[in-house]
Amino acid sequence: MLPMLIAFAAAFGLLIGSFLNVVAYRLPAGTSVAAGRSECPSCHHQIRAYDNVPVLSWLLLRGRCRDCAAPISRRYPLVEAVTAVLWALVAAIADSTAQAVLGIVMVTALVPITLIDLDHRRIPNAITLPTAIAAIAVGTALDPSGQVERLIAGAAAFAFLLVPAIVRPDGMGMGDVKLAGVLGLCLGAPVAVGILVALVVGSVAGAVIAARKGVAGARRTTIPFGPYLALGGVVALVAGQPLIDAYVKTF
Repeated sequence: MLPMLIAFAAAFGLLIGSFLNVVAYRLPAGTSVAAGRSECPSCHHQIRAYDNVPVLSWLLLRGRCRDCAAPISRRYPLVEAVTAVLWALVAAIADSTAQAVLGIVMVTALVPITLIDLDHRRIPNAITLPTAIAAIAVGTALDPSGQVERLIAGAAAFAFLLVPAIVRPDGMGMGDVKLAGVLGLCLGAPVAVGILVALVVGSVAGAVIAARKGVAGARRTTIPFGPYLALGGVVALVAGQPLIDAYVKTF
């Protein structure tokens, strides 16, 4: 039964990944993510339904538009595949319906958030706010006994990053602060592991940039923190609670 559930989650994740590509492209441009057919950005021909099958169509077309032969970015099938893997991962590790749905809500939001933050250095409220509302609704409906913990975790994660955002607004944006709160609402206590992972990986990345460009060059380099929080969120989803349990048993 579990293998079938994982396969179903992966297949549905492929479809959702295709939509998330649209969200990441259209939302920053201020265009509707629901209305209008997808089109080739080079020749503006509408993409046919049979050319819009996640991953498979890109492979069959060899990464080029059917009409003008312009190259189609590898990012599109990659995003679809990553979303499928994330959905399958949630299905494989979830211990309850609430954890599964909250995990799906979280990883689905993290994909476009990561793409938009990498491209535009911002995390839209249009994603974080609905995700926060969905997380609260799902948690209250499916796991009311654990909702207080998740609300506290969301508030604590928000407050933890709010301080550096106030002290150094050029280094930490409010979008990152809100995203941390959303992670807490989805993960509960394991969000602490997620933030720790994000800070460690972000620090390592900063050190690498400093080694290449020098300290002055590194200070002038803008590094989006959203992708590190997204990575931390996935790590916390997979291993956050076991790590917390191991730490508590040790100390």
